Amino acid sequence: MGTTNTDLNLVRAFIAIYETGSVSAAAQRLNLTQPSVSYALARLRTLLHDSLFTRTRTGMEPTFNASQLYETFRQALDRIEGVIAATQNFVSGTSNRCFRLALSDLGELYFLPRMIERLQSVAPGVELEVVQLDVEKAADWLNTGHIDAAVGNLGFVGGQARRRRLFTETYSCLVSRKHPRIKKMLSLEEYVGAKHVVGASSSGHNLVDDAMVEMGLSRKVILRVPHITNLSEVVAHSDLVLTLPTRIAKAFSDEGLVRVLPLPIAIKPFDVNLYWQERAADTSAQNWFCNLIADVLTAV
Repeated sequence: MGTTNTDLNLVRAFIAIYETGSVSAAAQRLNLTQPSVSYALARLRTLLHDSLFTRTRTGMEPTFNASQLYETFRQALDRIEGVIAATQNFVSGTSNRCFRLALSDLGELYFLPRMIERLQSVAPGVELEVVQLDVEKAADWLNTGHIDAAVGNLGFVGGQARRRRLFTETYSCLVSRKHPRIKKMLSLEEYVGAKHVVGASSSGHNLVDDAMVEMGLSRKVILRVPHITNLSEVVAHSDLVLTLPTRIAKAFSDEGLVRVLPLPIAIKPFDVNLYWQERAADTSAQNWFCNLIADVLTAV
């Protein structure tokens, strides 16, 4: 194959299908229509005299020949796009690029105001689209280009995703200042016997329950909600206990109706990280965005 722009687009389509396992996901990554990607695949099949992929229940399964071609194509495209990207500098002050960032609802509450303030200051034309973080999907979102970055405690993220620690966090408990039983301290017995409210498990905050299981304990959950950013009022006017990251708990307590108490369970502090996947064709813009996130959030 030559190195015309058309040929490069065919290679890009091949790589996207190979890495995502789906024509539709490849189209989403490349910002193309699904018929366009299907047409590119058909052309490649004709040029290479191979079916390249077989459609299965779990996705597009590469043929032996496709698997052999992938590394060659991937390395060649990275070199070509890297050379092109090196000549193109991202100018944040005049850009209208849209970045997509995955955040939990707590991240939206605590991080987003700080990020928007910085963006408005240094890149007023840049758009930011926030995607609700789902720890089970984050790796795939990074791989397919559905998001540019994610912030959270995602544990192991495979593939080519990279990680940068932003800060270390702990957990605390939030209770009403008028709680009928819990006063200035919270014992383990009181914590186990209390009524609890918890958020969606998709946000990744499962360390407390994991620690309790190891201790042979469990807690009584009487309220489950998809988002916990608006729960300070619920906690303030009830006897519920809300366990959440300490920074967020302290932000809620500033309202004066709730107070922060130490979690009576020994849990190792956890890292809040920035996750991204490098893309040769967008290196300058991506580096700028990730550096901005890191600069803003390491200071919180």
